[in-house]
Amino acid sequence: MESNTKQGVLLAVAAYGFWAVAPIYFKWISHISPFEILAHRVIWSLLLTLLIIVASNRTNALWTAIRSRKIRLYLFASTCLIAINWGIFIWAINSNHLLSASLGYYINPLVNIMLGMIFFAERLSRVQKIAALLCIGAVSFEIWHFGELPWIALILASSFGLYGLVRKKLAVDSFIGMALETGLLLPLAIGYLGFASTTSLSLTDPSFASLSQLFLAGPVTMIPLLCFAAAANRISLTSLGFFQYIGPTGMFLLAVFAYGEPLSPEKLTTFAIIWFALALLIWENLHKGTSIKAI
Repeated sequence: MESNTKQGVLLAVAAYGFWAVAPIYFKWISHISPFEILAHRVIWSLLLTLLIIVASNRTNALWTAIRSRKIRLYLFASTCLIAINWGIFIWAINSNHLLSASLGYYINPLVNIMLGMIFFAERLSRVQKIAALLCIGAVSFEIWHFGELPWIALILASSFGLYGLVRKKLAVDSFIGMALETGLLLPLAIGYLGFASTTSLSLTDPSFASLSQLFLAGPVTMIPLLCFAAAANRISLTSLGFFQYIGPTGMFLLAVFAYGEPLSPEKLTTFAIIWFALALLIWENLHKGTSIKAI
């Protein structure tokens, strides 16, 4: 394996591994409201992203993106989607629904396949059709047994899938896009922190301990993104796709073994159906060289 490829593999493992253990951070600050965490995640992610853009001499690319009418149009949609995804993810962890979040990110590759069929008229292979039907079957099983939609998993999977679709249309790199999205969310974040009466940390009376905890929301967001961007420059997206299951697997293990979330036989059945569908996709990828869609 060439040195560049080795670096790409290590960076991919680092990125997805970091995403796998990120719930530990959000559990650590679960005494703070999800909206407050989300607001700080926006603020500190924006500041760190701008620092990265300035340090890498990409300010011209940022201004070019801001002046583009097409990018501004898609930007509104991507901003709404990432805000929904971040907000539901933080709420799910704080409310002891990490298993549901894990399920959502396991479903995400299957959602991507269906989005490709709908928006890009991609023809599904027989294996992809079976995998999609298994996904529908898993959701149907949840509805039949528990009497409700697995809404956390579905919102996380669909919002992240649609976010990837819109970002593909945006055609800007990860950091330019993140700067634009968090910049658009910044007034809402500052407004919430400035006027909400339930925040544990106000802008006028900051607690250093709480502030340091919330500041870490920026690095927790940006470090894996940096690793992912670096990995994408060194290995193909096909290869990168194999690592995407590290994230939800880590979340699953944390939920069951670290945080003691109940895993009933029925819930395990849902996971087993999704795992089988993903195993089919991996098998097809290995034998036919088709790419698993990764965001």
